[in-house]
Amino acid sequence: MATPPTLDIRLLCIDLGLRCGWAAFDGTGRLRSYGSRHFGNRTSLRKAIPQILGQYPRLEKLVIEGGGDLFLPWEKEATRRGIPVQQVMGEVWREAILKPHQRRTGQAAKEASDDVARGVIERSGAKRPTSLRHDAAEAILVGVWASR
Repeated sequence: MATPPTLDIRLLCIDLGLRCGWAAFDGTGRLRSYGSRHFGNRTSLRKAIPQILGQYPRLEKLVIEGGGDLFLPWEKEATRRGIPVQQVMGEVWREAILKPHQRRTGQAAKEASDDVARGVIERSGAKRPTSLRHDAAEAILVGVWASR
């Protein structure tokens, strides 16, 4: 995810999966960095979580979209570090962020998420993507939702 420790990051949002989207926000709710990372299997993901969270020594909150067995190692490591964890399902943040016509179908929601996330990137001054994966776009929007 981020390479050097990022001291100003207070909120980290994850779109859960073996391909994880992530977005890091500072204390004002401004998007600082984002991306997508593929883990070949559950073991690789589980082993990477301590290093990922270790990159953000002043993290105040971890918000994860999704659940199941991939959620548990994130929750366990964050709890071990004293970082509050919030779990959210896609329907919840989409209802707050996307307009009804934008979430009528799964495909419409993905396209709208991409457009809205690009606007967030633009306003934040974060590096513009050459391509924006839907998991990174959704992690960004989870962060917008969590920052409200």
